Amino acid sequence: MPQERVTMRQIREILRLAWSCGQSRKNTAIACGVGKTTVTDTVARATAAGLKWPLPPLDDEALERLLYPPVLHPLVRNLIQPEWQSLHDELVSHKNLTLMLLWLEYKERQPDGYQYSYFCERYSLWHKKLDISMRQEHRAGDKLFVDYCGQTLPIVDPATGEIRDAQVFVAVLGASNYTYAEATWTQSLPDWIGSHVRTFTFLQAVPKAVVPDNLRSGVTKPCRYEPEINTTYGYMADHYHTAIIPARVRRPKDKAKAEVGVQIVQRFILAALRKMTFFSLAEANAAIHKRLEMLNNRPFRKLPGCRKSRFEEIDRPAMLPLPPAPYEYSDWKKARLGINYHFELEGHHYSAPHKLRREELLIRYTESVVECFCKGVRVASHPRSMAKGKYTTDPEHMPKAHREYAEWSPERFISWAAGIGAATKQTIETVLVTKPHPEQGFKSCMGILSLGKRYGNERLEAACQRAIAIKGLNYKSIKATLENNLDRKPLTEQPQLPLVTHRNIRGTTYYH
Repeated sequence: MPQERVTMRQIREILRLAWSCGQSRKNTAIACGVGKTTVTDTVARATAAGLKWPLPPLDDEALERLLYPPVLHPLVRNLIQPEWQSLHDELVSHKNLTLMLLWLEYKERQPDGYQYSYFCERYSLWHKKLDISMRQEHRAGDKLFVDYCGQTLPIVDPATGEIRDAQVFVAVLGASNYTYAEATWTQSLPDWIGSHVRTFTFLQAVPKAVVPDNLRSGVTKPCRYEPEINTTYGYMADHYHTAIIPARVRRPKDKAKAEVGVQIVQRFILAALRKMTFFSLAEANAAIHKRLEMLNNRPFRKLPGCRKSRFEEIDRPAMLPLPPAPYEYSDWKKARLGINYHFELEGHHYSAPHKLRREELLIRYTESVVECFCKGVRVASHPRSMAKGKYTTDPEHMPKAHREYAEWSPERFISWAAGIGAATKQTIETVLVTKPHPEQGFKSCMGILSLGKRYGNERLEAACQRAIAIKGLNYKSIKATLENNLDRKPLTEQPQLPLVTHRNIRGTTYYH
């Protein structure tokens, strides 16, 4: 593994953003919460391993072996320094040229030359420059800036008259300034994810990257250089094939579009609604969307057209298509598979393969489905159930002995016994009927029927005939009959004793 501690999920996300989404090294590093050198090292290793996107179906261990084989002792070499000035001039003069391409060309000329990470490090040392501020040029369909307004929207509960403040979510496209806004009750993760899904639906397209502030719902661990993206937020981005690039801490210029968009929404929409009273979230959003349509169709002062026309002209053609289905909000938790090969989620128990007993699993759950992952591989999937204390079990997850027991039923035992003989069938039916619950008689039936394998079905049928005659319909009685060879002796009727007459015996006629 690299010197920086990186999870296999982060490695997969680095390759997805770099290869599938076409993100730069810097944006990929920010989105994945790792260093830029880790991004370049990961991409270089994957390229050297012959991988491409989408990745082949490898589990985490196999992927790690491909990317990080055992390190051999390096040879001491004298390497020729690249012409840094020439490389820099090319990098500046060509818009789409990258250090990766320059390094690949360098490696073609010098196969034993620097590896990519060290090549970039040496270039960085040579290219010392001041931290200057520059005007951001936003490419078509590239980035969507998202944030919440500082101002809230009051909503009155019609039943109690209580006033509750709703949060206002704002999203602005970088190139066209096309804007979306809506009210939600909170800034929590479900509302945060839901607002993104509704924004993409409103746009009918997906930007190549989303730039949020370091909100806790989106960024688990804020950091100026390496923020850690929330797991659910990351999977939502994966579903829409986009990237999450949080703005740097205390760097408002990184999200200037969002800051201006929030200001415009507060002045053009919320200020215009200040005298209106809303009694539901749906009513408030209907009013917001009406003003939002006016905002997006309002002509620019210094440019031709409006936000909507610019969006249709330059942003939408460059954006990604929507996936077939919208993202369904999911939560994640860690769980350990119990000895009964079930894990618990909100009071309900779900099965996973019994070979993973006592293993720690990663559980993803939505309103409709529960998925179970082990080392990056999905090992189980169940429909979501809200029945507390109940079990959802896939027979494929059970050991063979447990699966066979689960398949037992009264009908199965009766059918088995009928194949031996009528007396055996009657015996099994009687055993099942006399128990309070059929399952209580399963073991007795299994014991009786298993005697046929030891003594033969003909002897078992004869033993059951004797058991019916003497009313000894249980496993121990039938087993004793077979062990003592009583089944081979003919059944004889007990002799009738003569009636005893005595003057003290009243007889049957006394009661008439």
